Amino acid sequence: METTDKTAREIYEDVKAAPARKRFGFGNKAALINIDLQKAYTRTDLFTTAYETNPKQLEYVNQISDLIRKKNWPVIWTFVSYHKSGDDAGVWGTRTNTEDSLQNIKFGSERSELDDRLKIHEDDHIIDKRMPSVFFGTHIEMLLKHFEIDTLLITGGSTSGCVRATAVDSLSRSFRTIVIEECVADKHESYHYANLTDLSLKYADIETVDSVKNWLAQK
Repeated sequence: METTDKTAREIYEDVKAAPARKRFGFGNKAALINIDLQKAYTRTDLFTTAYETNPKQLEYVNQISDLIRKKNWPVIWTFVSYHKSGDDAGVWGTRTNTEDSLQNIKFGSERSELDDRLKIHEDDHIIDKRMPSVFFGTHIEMLLKHFEIDTLLITGGSTSGCVRATAVDSLSRSFRTIVIEECVADKHESYHYANLTDLSLKYADIETVDSVKNWLAQK
């Protein structure tokens, strides 16, 4: 095992500056998946479970969403929430049982609500998921097949959790997987940058907002 005195952010910047592998690249048609941009994770003024990495994250998400809609490609929003018992969180909901615990994000609660700053349109697709990956136990594969999607653009949080799980499952289904750098966030920069590094080395392309916008402009 290699060792280093560098921070996770420094390692990521090194990998970004000198990629060891070629990119998967963009395909022909993309869906945008905005993962769990709900108040439990975005409203740092209300909830201790919330976090922020780039202060313009939600603004960028809205911009990319608008560009995707103009092409009549799908914009997908996910959120997590559970029944009163919390049983639908399965074993994932058994480690703690506090007000902030995952299984206590209940249907209809403020914590389950998508952030008010998001510009969500009536034709967008909203998926309530139970587990980290949006592919687990949802209808998203049918939706992507219907739209003949070959590329997934991923935003949201957390980078080390649901973003990572969705990206790995996306690649496992042979989608070209793009994580938009300024549009994902995590609780701590160490988790955030370590997972961006690992994703870029193995499972996804990490692209900037500008590079995604440029690709969309050319399509």
